[in-house]
Amino acid sequence: MEKSGVTSTEESNIKSMLICFFDQKEIVHKEFVPPGQTVNAALYVKVLRRLQENVQRKRPDQWWNNTWLLHHDNVPAHAALLTQWFLTDNNMTVVPHPPYSPDLAPCDFLFPKLKMKLKGRKFQMVEEIQAESQAVLNTLRENDFQECFKNWQRCWDHCQSLSRGLL
Repeated sequence: MEKSGVTSTEESNIKSMLICFFDQKEIVHKEFVPPGQTVNAALYVKVLRRLQENVQRKRPDQWWNNTWLLHHDNVPAHAALLTQWFLTDNNMTVVPHPPYSPDLAPCDFLFPKLKMKLKGRKFQMVEEIQAESQAVLNTLRENDFQECFKNWQRCWDHCQSLSRGLL
């Protein structure tokens, strides 16, 4: 069956990238990367500034006590010198991410819920993807975030055990 020249088994060519920060309660900050924009250190630092504002607003006690932690993986924009300077200058504590472990990012445990609800859908415009993604994100509850962190912790512990030769 064809619709607008695209068969029903083809994936949509329309894509959108979401940058999302969350804790065990909710999404603290999210934004869609503008179409065609590369996520480089300069863009990521701008995102981190907006994240700081949201942490200050949504988690004021953690902000003022400087007890909130940032975990991100080792992609180039995160590891870049510009990003590292920003993190240091702003006293942002980063949970270290083991090298060569891309599957230990907490979003890998949360985003399947998003992907599952959008699977098989065809989108004609970026705005459609973003609106539907937002709608799915709005359905997530605190227990979804807690489950995500429990699964992440389990994988993290497993990885640590393997690196110490305990398994």
